[in-house]
Amino acid sequence: MFNKPMLLMLLGCLLLFGGIFAFKMFGKMMMNRAFDTMALPPATVTSAAVEQQTWQERLTAVGTLRAVNGVDVTSQAQGVVSAIHFQSGETVQEGALLVELAAEPERAQLKVLEAELQLARRDYERIRKLHGRGVTTDAELDDALSTLEQVLASIEVQRATVAERRVKAPFSGQLGIRQVDLGQNVSPGDAVVSLQQLAPIYADFSLPEQHFARVQSDQPVTLRTGAYPEKTFSGQVSAIDSRVDNESRNFLIQATLPNDGLELRPGMYADITLELAAERSVLVLPRTAIRFAPYGNSVFVLQRATEGEGYIANRRVVETGEERGDLVEIRKGVQPGEQVATSGLLKLRNEGAVIINNENKPPADMTPTPENR
Repeated sequence: MFNKPMLLMLLGCLLLFGGIFAFKMFGKMMMNRAFDTMALPPATVTSAAVEQQTWQERLTAVGTLRAVNGVDVTSQAQGVVSAIHFQSGETVQEGALLVELAAEPERAQLKVLEAELQLARRDYERIRKLHGRGVTTDAELDDALSTLEQVLASIEVQRATVAERRVKAPFSGQLGIRQVDLGQNVSPGDAVVSLQQLAPIYADFSLPEQHFARVQSDQPVTLRTGAYPEKTFSGQVSAIDSRVDNESRNFLIQATLPNDGLELRPGMYADITLELAAERSVLVLPRTAIRFAPYGNSVFVLQRATEGEGYIANRRVVETGEERGDLVEIRKGVQPGEQVATSGLLKLRNEGAVIINNENKPPADMTPTPENR
């Protein structure tokens, strides 16, 4: 058993350490209370006023570029490639000779037929003269004429056979990469090279059927593509499909663009905007003013503080609409002229103090370019 002095010493230690622990807990509690009641310093933000603008109605779609004329030039005959008269990627004119196939037997047969033609003509002329003197019958004259015409027809067929061994460009355009080599044996339908007419160029895109009555020929369109993100290309609607697809309920539209610089190429992806004649009034804010979230988008409306010269930030849920460049349409939640924070949103809290400093405001351009972003 413990004696009395040892017990007193243990009780004294417990009281000492307990007092120290209680003092630390009390100090921590008071410190937390002080932090909770401490006023946070005002957050510095930039601001912008809710603007009312008039926007021209537009429809947007994703499209694909297509050549006005674009084919894989193919061989119509079977044979060995004997000559290639083009370089990959060059521009050619309609009728330009691209490839020749070996045609010695066909040309020899053509010479044989031409010799037969001379004989058939002489026979026909001789029998015609004899018939005029009454020496030959009508049947003999008809036979001679028939033989002459058969030889002429055979020569036309043989000339076409020889011509099939000369592959020509069906229209003017730019060639792709050569797909045949010298000495290669090709068959009918084998591709020789791709040929594309690049200027002008088509852009095909679809829109939902509810917009069918709003689209007309010659309406202006603008186009952007990933290959030239900094450029905008202009054209106009050139054709509207006569039917609506019964599965997707979309209808096809064709736009034509000049493409004088040959920058646009068939198969490219394109973001297409179709300009309509109607206009509408909208409220807009810079994109940076909106805090996007899955449960709802919001902005911080800045109102003057009742005391002092600062502002108070009040979070407000908004309904966003169309986006154009750096601007976003606000359908519900704000009024024209209200000041909204456009930067430093992560530092803001509801009913928190704010200082506005607009020396370096974020961009708010409807048609931004990479230089001003």
